[in-house]
Amino acid sequence: MNVHDSERLSGLLEEAGYVRAPVDAGEGNADVVVFNTCAVRENADNRLYGNLGRLAPMKASRPGMQIAVGGCLAQKDRDTIVKKAPWVDVVFGTHNIGKLPVLLERARVQDEAQVEIAEALEAFPSTLPTRRESAYAAWVSISVGCNNTCTFCIVPALRGKEKDRRTGDILAEIEALVGEGVSEITLLGQNVNAYGSDMGDRQAFSKLLRACGTIDGLERVRFTSPHPRDFTDDVIAAMAETPNVMPQLHMPLQSGSDTVLKAMRRSYRQERYLGIIEKVRAAIPHAAITTDIIVGFPGETEEDFEQTMHVVREARFAQAFTFQYSKRPGTPAATMENQIPKQVVQARYERLVALQEEISWDENKKQVGRTVELMVAEGEGRKDGATRRLSGRAPDNRLVHFTKPDQEVRPGDVVTVEITYAAPHHLLAEGAVLDVRRTRAGDAWEKRNAAPAEKPAGVMLGLPKIGVPEPLPVATTGGCGGH
Repeated sequence: MNVHDSERLSGLLEEAGYVRAPVDAGEGNADVVVFNTCAVRENADNRLYGNLGRLAPMKASRPGMQIAVGGCLAQKDRDTIVKKAPWVDVVFGTHNIGKLPVLLERARVQDEAQVEIAEALEAFPSTLPTRRESAYAAWVSISVGCNNTCTFCIVPALRGKEKDRRTGDILAEIEALVGEGVSEITLLGQNVNAYGSDMGDRQAFSKLLRACGTIDGLERVRFTSPHPRDFTDDVIAAMAETPNVMPQLHMPLQSGSDTVLKAMRRSYRQERYLGIIEKVRAAIPHAAITTDIIVGFPGETEEDFEQTMHVVREARFAQAFTFQYSKRPGTPAATMENQIPKQVVQARYERLVALQEEISWDENKKQVGRTVELMVAEGEGRKDGATRRLSGRAPDNRLVHFTKPDQEVRPGDVVTVEITYAAPHHLLAEGAVLDVRRTRAGDAWEKRNAAPAEKPAGVMLGLPKIGVPEPLPVATTGGCGGH
């Protein structure tokens, strides 16, 4: 969701006449630097203020340079950012990212910092222009905000109550994206399968998945992140019966202990969670299931932690995004008794990582010998000696490195390979590529990356990827650990 917000910020600024600063030029050579921040973990705070401090001398030596801070941390620290970093020009929140160009101009004209934090959503963010990072894959927001009250999570206070987008608008955006060459979309929501609560339709999400299956040219549909409370049988059926909905599920566990889940205000228990896993595997045998887990929640006993280890052994997740509990001011958990000592949390975390690493490797070994279709990803992939490898994603979202074929293969194209080797976090297909299918998505990538025309003069823009939680050892990407 943070990445998609950054795409919107880029689109807004480019529409306003800004152009991107050269990637290798560094933030110090940009006229505008924008930080899009997260507030789920304390590390985001530290990284933001550390990076603002690093930019202070650059700004002092570059007259006219502007720095803007937006996102969840800006919503939370609205009154303190310009106090801690008075060289910041603009602070904007999660509900008014569309105001960024105006606020930059106002700060420039008035020569003073502009802090504007809306308390409610002004317009659904997908109405804003977007500069998408990929030509062949796209994020599509179906809702914003969250109606849950998890005691560890600050997001509802910063993103607001859930607001659903009209189904017709979602499908229209997807059809437009497919018309531009996009072949894979990921539906986004804080609790994506709670979609429909605004409309009073508990089956709205499964209906949306099935509707995506009728869009010609849309090859892959994914979604993130669902909540176990709202994961109903009709969603499982829609996943199993809609060919372009991928056999992949990311469903946060957070804890395997019923006692801890209750303290977290998570409205499911271990039996319910494992029951969902069992139903998904029965309907979609090759589904890859991933999860989020928090270690060291206040009051977590050794027995509670062992219950989490039990669920991990039973569920056999393909990957787990594992977080050490981070105290967030303003959440009920921050003031709970029995905060767990750091050394205890660290020891438990390492045991969980080791277990999940073993399971991930075992589950990946089961893929050896399978023939899979990969959507080719950006970049050249890995180099091993004289062998050049490209990378792609299998339908279940596993990362596969494959030997580059003699014929041209573009990002967005589809190749068929046989898996020959498994590592804990990736697979290898070392033999010859069995088939190459050139796609409209590959055409779109080629068109986007053709020799660019001469760019118009404009203000250079820097958009560093700052403030998103960093991946931990068992994760393949960063993410919000709170949903």
